[in-house]
Amino acid sequence: MRLVVLSGAGISAESGIPTFRDALTGLWARFDAERLATEAAFRADPALVWGWYRWRAALVAAAAPNAAHVDVAGLADDGHALTVVTQNVDDLHERGGARDVLHLHGRLLASRCIGCGARVTPDPILAAPAPPDGGAREMPPACVQCGEAFRPDVVWFGESLPSDAWDAAEAAVDACDLLVVIGTSSLVWPAAGLPDRALRAGTPVLEINPHATPLSTRATAHWPLAATAGMAKFRARLRASPGDPTGVLGR
Repeated sequence: MRLVVLSGAGISAESGIPTFRDALTGLWARFDAERLATEAAFRADPALVWGWYRWRAALVAAAAPNAAHVDVAGLADDGHALTVVTQNVDDLHERGGARDVLHLHGRLLASRCIGCGARVTPDPILAAPAPPDGGAREMPPACVQCGEAFRPDVVWFGESLPSDAWDAAEAAVDACDLLVVIGTSSLVWPAAGLPDRALRAGTPVLEINPHATPLSTRATAHWPLAATAGMAKFRARLRASPGDPTGVLGR
């Protein structure tokens, strides 16, 4: 079966990764996420924004993929053609074993020059020493090629999604036999439109989320489960009915 898994923050929450707004603690508590995640904010106070992202990157680097990440990757091991489309900026899908992962919102564990786009190895966002607990203000390094600052390789508010990842995500959804939406609020566009794209084409959509979302009443099936429990159930159902989306989604 050709499967697409669309994942959001809920799948990484069980690995202890704070959501975008939950990461506003300690030093960062008096700021709005939207004020830290823009190019304007970075240019106005690069030490503040770089320090926040360095702290978040350290949290991700110290986390481990959970059973849901492993079960998602295991779908390919079970013989299915799998594409993971994620709104998450962590690398837990890859560390969980997934090979075909499309990052719609970029990668937290990478950075690039804000001027010329240059990258360096090792990546400075993970440079030693690690930020202290709770994080700290820290000036980003300067690019040796053009002198501009390095920025996180994520999609900030007001920026477009990477066209290659978005085009590949649309193509994967168009070609799939079943779309699984797991741990996403279905509020962030344009990713929130992918399930409707599948439904318009007659492709069944399974939503796994302990909370109701705008997608819940439109999805072919909604399982009110956390990511780990939902993926365990889905993988077991799929093994029992490997070529039958209707059988998989049966309640």
